[in-house]
Amino acid sequence: MNPLDRSLAIGPLGLSLGQLLLVVSMIVALIVGAWLGRRRQVSVGDRLFNALLIGVVGARGVFVARYWESYDTFWSWLDIRDGGFEPLAGLAIASLYLAWRLWRHPRERRPLGIAVVSGALVWSLTAGVLALMIPRGATVPSIPLAVLDGSQVTLPVVLQDAGRPMVINLWASWCPPCRREMPILEQAQQERDDITFVFVNQGESVGTINTFMQRESLALDHVYRDPNMAFGQEVGAMAMPTTLYYNADGMLIDTHFGELSRATLDRSLERLEP
Repeated sequence: MNPLDRSLAIGPLGLSLGQLLLVVSMIVALIVGAWLGRRRQVSVGDRLFNALLIGVVGARGVFVARYWESYDTFWSWLDIRDGGFEPLAGLAIASLYLAWRLWRHPRERRPLGIAVVSGALVWSLTAGVLALMIPRGATVPSIPLAVLDGSQVTLPVVLQDAGRPMVINLWASWCPPCRREMPILEQAQQERDDITFVFVNQGESVGTINTFMQRESLALDHVYRDPNMAFGQEVGAMAMPTTLYYNADGMLIDTHFGELSRATLDRSLERLEP
């Protein structure tokens, strides 16, 4: 798993390390910008917020343009809970805005430029340390999971028997985004016989799972229980939902933390294709 895709839970709030690191980097940039700006009697806080907003809007716009067929309504374009962004496009657009500000407003160049560099250094150095601390190239964990009939199974065996890529969704019935994304995953499971979809419930009983699927009229294959949430801990998913994408050799290709839309699911499934 990419170190920045690992998640953590802060009370009811779930964040990926990447999201938390972005917040920390922004705070550092604001502090540095405020300190240097006060000495030159200029304010750069608004410029930093504008760059962030323009970058986020640009990243979302480019993503929607790429996967617009996967969105069924205009309002779904605006629902950023699915995490559908093109980060490189957003970074490029934000950089163009900052370059324009630096060119048009010479008094802002030093405080704004140093603030941006400070935030970027915090991001790159912290991400680098995390990359060294957390191993990459993960494979499907062999932790035993409980089948709803009481038997046990390990996902490497399921992967080997199927001989095709695997999508693993970690979920629980009490988790609202898990419930919202489940019909999308159900439809994908019915449409894509070239991919094995697995649903690993975190910590709930057989009765709770069956009641939930009956109430929501879900027909899902490969529903397993992780009663002690050992599987979730092994893959670094401390909050839900988390979806993991493995190729046919069992190597982790992509991770999505948070609620899926059809567009973000389609993007990750593309990465599984040869």
